[in-house]
Amino acid sequence: MQPVQPQQPLEEQSEAPRPAWYHKLGMVLFIVVCFEVGLFLLLFPWMQYWRNNSISSLAPWVHDLWNSSFFRGALSGVGLVNLYISIAELIRLRRRGSARGSPADRLKVPVL
Repeated sequence: MQPVQPQQPLEEQSEAPRPAWYHKLGMVLFIVVCFEVGLFLLLFPWMQYWRNNSISSLAPWVHDLWNSSFFRGALSGVGLVNLYISIAELIRLRRRGSARGSPADRLKVPVL
């Protein structure tokens, strides 16, 4: 039986590697796309342009579904989820960038 090795204290553990610039750029692009899609899905179903398109004229059942307030509300809900994801990822990206502090600071649980 091998002896159990004690864990190193937090001060002695090595830091996580910093993300490369292209990881940060990818996260920024993801945040921008999620924000734009979320804003579009939140607002566009309630504009006057929503009814004037070729999708609603494909079939009678599509027209009824397309103009339904429940369908519009569901799309707006998906838009809110996209906005939440973009804001949460922005907060996560900022905290990851400012994680140069002490190890005790990095252990704090993010609260949204």
